[in-house]
Amino acid sequence: MRAAVAAVLGSLAIASACRDAKQPPVAAMPAIADSADQVLQGVHYVMSTNGIQRAELRADTAYVLDDQTRFDLRNTDVTFTTESGAPQGTMQAQRGMYNLRSQVLDGRGDVVVKLVDGRTLRSPHVTYNQLGHLITSDTTYTLSRGTDSQSGIGFKSNESFTRFTCLRNCGGNTSLLLPSK
Repeated sequence: MRAAVAAVLGSLAIASACRDAKQPPVAAMPAIADSADQVLQGVHYVMSTNGIQRAELRADTAYVLDDQTRFDLRNTDVTFTTESGAPQGTMQAQRGMYNLRSQVLDGRGDVVVKLVDGRTLRSPHVTYNQLGHLITSDTTYTLSRGTDSQSGIGFKSNESFTRFTCLRNCGGNTSLLLPSK
């Protein structure tokens, strides 16, 4: 009888020891790497329009999607040039999405655009339309140079920021030098 009780207690102890109290973690959504055609590391891509180089795109990681027409990028760094090849500015973002068909680069997450004239644009989201030569955003932004700054919600601009339009809640600070009499 003692042997039977010991055997039952032993099998209960083994069964309870094998049972895992924690459930395995489950991702809320499928990971981008699961649906990617390819995953590339250390990416360097030359963006061109009609055979003219317009930018160099670099990223730590690129997830290639939709038959190699869309790239989901991590730690994106872009150097823009004019049609003659002169430096125009840079853009850095935590994430980027580049669509080869529409030639639109979408930067997200602490986007910083630096122009060669010293102006700096900061926004959570910036879109560069390579074919239309437009830079836009639909969210908050700050454009600054030295102590001068402009801010608002949403903007439209050409690549060199010479035609810049704030869409909503526009404001800014600037210093003016008035002539003395």
